[in-house]
Amino acid sequence: MFNFGWGVLFVLVNFALFLLCYRMFGKNGLYAWVAAAVILANIQVVKTIGMFGFVMTLGNTMYGTIYLTTDLINEKFGEKEARKAVWFGFFFLLMSTAIMQMVLVFQPQETDFGDPALQTIFGLAPRIALGSLAAYFVSQFLDVKIFSKLRAKFPSRNQLWIRLNGSIGVSQMVDTLVFCTIAFAGEYTWDIWWEIAITTYLLKFVISVASTPVIYWARSFKFKEA
Repeated sequence: MFNFGWGVLFVLVNFALFLLCYRMFGKNGLYAWVAAAVILANIQVVKTIGMFGFVMTLGNTMYGTIYLTTDLINEKFGEKEARKAVWFGFFFLLMSTAIMQMVLVFQPQETDFGDPALQTIFGLAPRIALGSLAAYFVSQFLDVKIFSKLRAKFPSRNQLWIRLNGSIGVSQMVDTLVFCTIAFAGEYTWDIWWEIAITTYLLKFVISVASTPVIYWARSFKFKEA
């Protein structure tokens, strides 16, 4: 039960910092959050935890806030700005992956103690790195497009929850399937692969539903430049 209680606090802290980043820095803060989130989520995913009898990876909360961020940008600033934020995040994900892979190639000095840890955290197998990049690219642009379509169909301010959960629900399913297929297909039996995919998606979706009040609150923020 410790992991569950700590996990709830972890989610709340992530949401609080997201709101603080937007409150302090406005639209620029949202772009900064996307860049930080794609890097931190891919570091956190290395750690696995147990909860309710399932093995889970960290990173789902931070990764989920990226959808929250691009949907908020789409809601307040339009689809063009949301696509820009996706490209922004993709660049930082690609940049951090490329640079850290080059860092790992350097031969460490004899007394170095950091290289083993860096190898563990950033030494991602090529399939996992490719899966992460592909899943982000496909699902994020899909999320932006679906959100815009739902906004045209459900334009009311009170129907934001439909736009948010509808777009995230579909795009995160695609994200999970793309990543798990590229990273794990053939590595596990079908039953284990399916369990990983289902638990990962359900956790992401629960977090997205929990983020609904957060995006309503963030949408109400007013800035002088607006």
